[in-house]
Amino acid sequence: IGASVTLTCSVQTVLILSPSWLIPGTSVILNCKVQHPSVGWKFFWYKTVPKVSGNYSYELLPGSTSGTEQDSYIIHGQTHTAGYACRAGKGDPVYYTEYSEPKFVWSGVTSTASLSLTVNPDTVQHFHNDFVLLSCGENSSERRLSRYSEDGFLEHCCRWGTKNGSTRNVHGIRYGTVVYWCESGSAFSNAVNITGQDDDDGIILVSPVHPVTEGDSVILGCKLRTENVLSDVLFYKNDRLIQSDARGELSIPAVSKTDEGLYKCQYSGKESPQIKVILFFCLRLR
Repeated sequence: IGASVTLTCSVQTVLILSPSWLIPGTSVILNCKVQHPSVGWKFFWYKTVPKVSGNYSYELLPGSTSGTEQDSYIIHGQTHTAGYACRAGKGDPVYYTEYSEPKFVWSGVTSTASLSLTVNPDTVQHFHNDFVLLSCGENSSERRLSRYSEDGFLEHCCRWGTKNGSTRNVHGIRYGTVVYWCESGSAFSNAVNITGQDDDDGIILVSPVHPVTEGDSVILGCKLRTENVLSDVLFYKNDRLIQSDARGELSIPAVSKTDEGLYKCQYSGKESPQIKVILFFCLRLR
């Protein structure tokens, strides 16, 4: 006697988000892509809410209850770090795809006084396997530290590093750029970029990991793994030499829009990776 078998397969969605780092006054655009495109799909848009278990719950964004015909969604006025996801549905009754993997738009500016990420040493670039202290503030049992690597891998503490009071002690900074931030309840903290240099004999550019506002002073330095203070350092902006004297630091007395660009330093034939200053210079909102 023959038997009928019904096979079902889940359809995946992918969320594409732009920009990934918030620029004041710029809208955030979400695009939802279905694995097997066809007519009739409606798209549902969600804000991701952190859960203690390490996953996220999903809250529908305004105007998304019945889905949208368009596969894009624009968020106006976003000012702080947030996570988003999407899924699609079609038919009657409605068949829903799986939720997309969460994607994030990051802000270097602290959104609440009670939830912020601090980094020590306070610099973007570190040597591979450096020891760095990251803190989510008080009541860390109710908070978690998260990171997102260049290859798109999302991970929550504490499967890495160790915990000591309110501080997460991160050993072994990875090669490449990793974004770190804190999560608590429905809140996200400011985010920071941390870059690992894999050449132990190389140099790094010492620059603030947190935003500075227009008019503030900034000092950039150059560092070997074995020496914190160097002299006769060359500093470049957008590959143009801007300082070449006995000073070991580059001082910017009052940051302005014209100071944005790619910075690097050279010392004794060694050259640091470049840092895109626009990511951590934040103009004062008026």
